[in-house]
Amino acid sequence: MKKHYLKTLFEPGSVAIVGASDEAHSVGGQILRNMQECGFKGEIYPVNPDCEAIQGLPCYPRLRAIDHPIDLVVFAVPAEQIPTMMREAGDLGVRAAIVISAGFAETGPRGESLQNEIVDIAKTHNIPLMGPNCLGIIRPRIGLNATSAKSQVQTGKVALVAQSGAFCTALLDWANSEGFGFSAVASLGATADVGFGDVLDYLAVDPETKSILLYVEGVNDARSFISGLRVAARLKPVVVVKSGRSESGTRAAVSHTGALVGSDAVFDSVVERAGAVRVHTVSQLFAAARILASNVRVEGARLAIVTNGGGPGVMAADRASDLHVPLAELAKETIEKLSEVLPGHWSHSDPVDILGDADHQRYEDATRLVLADKNVDGVLVLLAPQAMTDPTACAEGVIAAAKQSRKPVLACWMGELMVREARRLFGEAGIPQFRSPEAGVDAFGYLACYRRNQKVLLQVPPPLSRQSETDVEGVRLIIENALGDRRSVLSNTESKALLRAFHIPVSPAINVSSAAEALIAAENLGLPVAMKINCPSIEHKSDVSGVRLNINEPRSVRTAFREMMEEVAAQVPEARLEGVTVEAMANRPHGREIMLGIIQDPVFGPVIRFGAGGVASEVFADSQVALPPLNEYLSKQLISGTRMAQFLRKFRNFPEANLAPLVEVLQRISEMACELPEIREMDINPLLVDEQGVIALDARIRVGPPKTSTSRYDHMAIHPYPPELESTWQLPDGSNVVIRPIRPEDAGCEKQFVENLSAESRYFRFMQSLDKLSPLMLARFTQIDYDREMALIAIINEDTPQARILGVVRYVSNSDRHSCEFALTVGDEWQRQGIGRHLLQRLMFVARDRGIEVMEGEVLSNNSKMLRMCQKLGFRIVHNSDEPDVVEVRRHL
Repeated sequence: MKKHYLKTLFEPGSVAIVGASDEAHSVGGQILRNMQECGFKGEIYPVNPDCEAIQGLPCYPRLRAIDHPIDLVVFAVPAEQIPTMMREAGDLGVRAAIVISAGFAETGPRGESLQNEIVDIAKTHNIPLMGPNCLGIIRPRIGLNATSAKSQVQTGKVALVAQSGAFCTALLDWANSEGFGFSAVASLGATADVGFGDVLDYLAVDPETKSILLYVEGVNDARSFISGLRVAARLKPVVVVKSGRSESGTRAAVSHTGALVGSDAVFDSVVERAGAVRVHTVSQLFAAARILASNVRVEGARLAIVTNGGGPGVMAADRASDLHVPLAELAKETIEKLSEVLPGHWSHSDPVDILGDADHQRYEDATRLVLADKNVDGVLVLLAPQAMTDPTACAEGVIAAAKQSRKPVLACWMGELMVREARRLFGEAGIPQFRSPEAGVDAFGYLACYRRNQKVLLQVPPPLSRQSETDVEGVRLIIENALGDRRSVLSNTESKALLRAFHIPVSPAINVSSAAEALIAAENLGLPVAMKINCPSIEHKSDVSGVRLNINEPRSVRTAFREMMEEVAAQVPEARLEGVTVEAMANRPHGREIMLGIIQDPVFGPVIRFGAGGVASEVFADSQVALPPLNEYLSKQLISGTRMAQFLRKFRNFPEANLAPLVEVLQRISEMACELPEIREMDINPLLVDEQGVIALDARIRVGPPKTSTSRYDHMAIHPYPPELESTWQLPDGSNVVIRPIRPEDAGCEKQFVENLSAESRYFRFMQSLDKLSPLMLARFTQIDYDREMALIAIINEDTPQARILGVVRYVSNSDRHSCEFALTVGDEWQRQGIGRHLLQRLMFVARDRGIEVMEGEVLSNNSKMLRMCQKLGFRIVHNSDEPDVVEVRRHL
């Protein structure tokens, strides 16, 4: 793949500083000082029309006066001056820009117009623009410090990306005092052009960066943010802290960056779905970064605690409860073995209290036995120094036990002077250590959260329409009728028709406009019935006496109709009453009332909501949210995150609810969110769930015209798996081949495919000697973002143990989103059968339909078969005198 388009921004060969100065307290002056003091290895060009020399360097009156190529321009001048200078930079072929200056969108309409102008200039000249209102970029390895921060920055393996410059400077000061280094620091400011997604995409493939810290205030481009976050989190740990969790914090974030700020619960769901870890404080940010960067990993979330003091053990257990980290239930065999080596009055449970006189042997035995328990995923060992305790010897015992297990061991030796040597030993042994029990539990929580979210990241929900077709076209006609009548809320029968079209069970209902019609409807449905006022503008019918339940007598049906119409009209005189809806009364004595549906987040679009239902749903406030699309695993995760999950289990005389239909309904609602951008909000409340299954008793759907879009899923934050790209094809011998987008579960086949290639074919594809794909490469190739890239595979014997990939073709969009880079590989034994040509043609159609205008790729000059095929498909061959071994192929689509 080509050099990343942000490489010049992070690793420029020359930097021009517009607004450089000799003044001690000027921003431009501090940036120039930082560049020189940090030993920048490239050329530095100060720009200031009032000076001939600044800080010992020749000064230029304007950019045009610099007679050398400029990679990066840093602007530290008033906002009004920047558009003119940006145009000059574009004319000179500058390759990247940072706008430190404030005075743009955060100041109001005039500043927003100015910001839009400089972004438009940058895009016109293909200049990545960071800012405005940002601190800048630091790249310690090359001495680049294009910021006004005064702290020294050491070289490290962690990248820091933040919107707030003030947050950056504070963290850099703290990190410098703690000896914490960075591979890169990027303060993004308003993210008017280069945003989180772009920078994360760069850091994901940056070999110097092993983990990433994010400070987020708001998100401008949800699709780009999630896309970049998912790409980065596939390859290295990402820890996120977000401000604006409270209402006042949200207002402050908007005024600071001008970025959109959505629901905090939705942001939690975004981080989880992307495979990252979210924390809430700065100390947690670095603690999580350290533990995740240590490469310690867990296979589950069950924690065992070994301690020589009851107090520290209780503190650790309390913290585990706060974080919902389950304490391990020790197996009977483990308790028996521990009883053989511990005093008789040990705790006999987790936390394992080995008592205050524990020596090194007791620590070693207890740690070894607990690690061997199949119910334990990790161990936190605590020590409080006591008169009979040798902290160093006890640490050696724990280290010896840890070497015998692959499960993680974390240590907390409390105190300072007496435990200093023990901490050194733990550090040398690679055992993470902490100064408090709570910090140790937090660290294990990060590990468990990372594992859980990484599993969520791998989920690529397939379309449910494979199992049963849905009448999407008919549903859209119902919505169009409502919008044509200038209605934004569907009637009860219209709402139920939508649910029924997506195979969600609903109770039968009939709309009536008179008492006589109500009686006929009740007789047709069968008594008892429920009656509800039919008025789309009334959100909660029970609040205005608009609901009657368990009507058993025919005479009562007519009475209920009259009373409801009169009472509702009296309470809501402005409402337009359309009559009453008569429904069959559901006889489900074990039914639990669930509320689920779709809400719209201002940043991330449609979100699935699940929780307690009925009239008290708002009081209980027991709900969770998740981004669509959902599959079975994600649906079960959503259910388990609520207290309702306990209510659905067996208790007292209630049998356990049948969860399979509920999981199915969640996936159906997810499908509605994906296929119907017209839905603004949907509530199914209540959905009755019991041992028989599920049934929707009431639904309210609010709709609106779909927003202008260029593709089917533009309204989604996460692009669903595209089933429409699946097709079948035949080889000359009659064998059937499936052509489809790649999925994470194809990793095994992809690994085998690459390993079975000849050395020549692997070299032609990767342009280097390569025996097999590393786990990171395999993840990158199979866990793709269907919005910005596409990989099509030709596979035979799919869904069988004999499944084999015959060929793979993929493209990745360039930063302009109008061009892309492609690559193609066909297995040696399957060549000369038209597979490569068919795959590439199919990819070209996909790219063109998604707005890609130019497809380009690099081919080794001695790969004659590939070059001939490209020429036949209309690609233009471009030879590069600087790289005679590589030929560029290019085609306008």
